[in-house]
Amino acid sequence: MTDAGALIPAYALYGESRDFPDVLHCERLRDRARPNGWVIAPHRHLGLHQVFLIIDGGGEMELDGERRPVAGGEIISVPRLTVHGFTFEPGIEGYVVSVPNTEMARLTEGEPELARLADAPRRLPAPPLAAQAFTTLHEVRLARQPARGPLLRALVLQILCALAQAEETARPSPSRPRATIAGFEALIREDPEHRSSIAACAAALGLSTSQLTRHCRSATGYSPLAYAQLLLMQEAKRLLAYTREDVAEIGYRLGFDDPAYFSRVFRRVTGQSPSAFRAPFVA
Repeated sequence: MTDAGALIPAYALYGESRDFPDVLHCERLRDRARPNGWVIAPHRHLGLHQVFLIIDGGGEMELDGERRPVAGGEIISVPRLTVHGFTFEPGIEGYVVSVPNTEMARLTEGEPELARLADAPRRLPAPPLAAQAFTTLHEVRLARQPARGPLLRALVLQILCALAQAEETARPSPSRPRATIAGFEALIREDPEHRSSIAACAAALGLSTSQLTRHCRSATGYSPLAYAQLLLMQEAKRLLAYTREDVAEIGYRLGFDDPAYFSRVFRRVTGQSPSAFRAPFVA
């Protein structure tokens, strides 16, 4: 049986068998694609991580056997061993930077957000400054100047950081109700002044009271007041179990001016009086 992997060419640079010649490589897409009829046949690199920037034009990309369109304004990260190929529209504008594995490891050492870029291919909207970084990298690579190597590394690091930031930006943000509840919880737990006023909490979050109520019910099933009391009673249970403060002091600390009211709320939420809850912890 034929090894399918053996049918996929593995290059240093596409179409070249020689060893990698430099700290890194950067070229215009048209310079590589035009002599090949705008087609880059599927291939892989044993020792390179590549990042493509599509500035203008488009085409089709094959990535590990899946075909998908590509268009201007995209940045594409292709780790080593990933099978990839392109059919570009004539006149495509963009760049590809090729980074040896050793340089990639050096640049991302101690930076997990960057190191994980080598885990899997990524295709993202290009950050606004990406085109300038690629253009400068291309110019510096062709020049012979002092500190050329460190400058090339700094520029490719800038591109990797832009790629990581683009990935973070592309992640779905938490739903508005969930984001609201995170802020509401922080206010209740950390700011005593907001514990007695749902209206003050809503204002601090930039919401109306009715909006806060709607978000709270959507995310938790509770009204804001009931959810605030649930949070406070969780803290009350911790204080009852692990401190020797008396019940009234705990109530005052949590914003309850009336110890009897604190005890009623605690019983309603937990099904026990504060003293009954504490008893097993002091026995």
